Amino acid sequence: MKKTTLAASVAATAAALVVLAAPLAASAHVEVAPDQAQPGSYVDLTFDVPTESATAGTVKLVVDLPTDKPFTSVSYLPIPGWTTTVDTEPLPTPVKTDDGTITKAPIRVTWTAQSGVQVAPGQFQKFTVSAGAVPETGRIALPTHQYYSDGTVVDWTDPTPASGAEPEHPAPTLFVQDAKPAEKGDPLVATATPAPLPASTTAGGMSTAVSIGLGIAGLALGAIALVVAVLALTRRGRVGTAEGGDR
Repeated sequence: MKKTTLAASVAATAAALVVLAAPLAASAHVEVAPDQAQPGSYVDLTFDVPTESATAGTVKLVVDLPTDKPFTSVSYLPIPGWTTTVDTEPLPTPVKTDDGTITKAPIRVTWTAQSGVQVAPGQFQKFTVSAGAVPETGRIALPTHQYYSDGTVVDWTDPTPASGAEPEHPAPTLFVQDAKPAEKGDPLVATATPAPLPASTTAGGMSTAVSIGLGIAGLALGAIALVVAVLALTRRGRVGTAEGGDR
């Protein structure tokens, strides 16, 4: 009975590890919420930023704003321990609107941690801006760059290909006139596509490796639990048979 109980405990632990490992890689993305807005509105955009590295903390975040369909106004919510700047520069090409021609607009928001401050491993931070007016366009890609204390930079800039397969570092995207894809396989084309860093040099790559390792460990523990359970049941059967023979 003791061995059977032990086997059940090991099996339960293995199952829990497998369940935990599966969502780790999928959920550890920089995302924006809400991810839908109406043209002409002002919207509070919150970037959820998890620290994926096991050894370094997030110390800086940079969000690139659109320049082909720009926001005319961007303000930020202060975060204790962080310095925030909104860069306004001349647009590469002036944009005509109902209110006139826009020649300058906010193009970048940067959050920088002060000395001794970071988003530590296992933690996440919310970075919020108020942006508007939301331009009349299909969707707006918001390429985001996450800086770690060890010098690693993760560029969340990958567009989702026509196949609908989720890239390793998807760019946060705000849907305006385009419908948000209902399923993961729906095509999604971002409006900005800077080249991503190789996965092997990013903290995102480390997170993927950790997730795979946890999955393998869970499967291994599950296999061990199965063997222990079979041996325990076999031993019980043999003991029962022996006792029956003694009678």
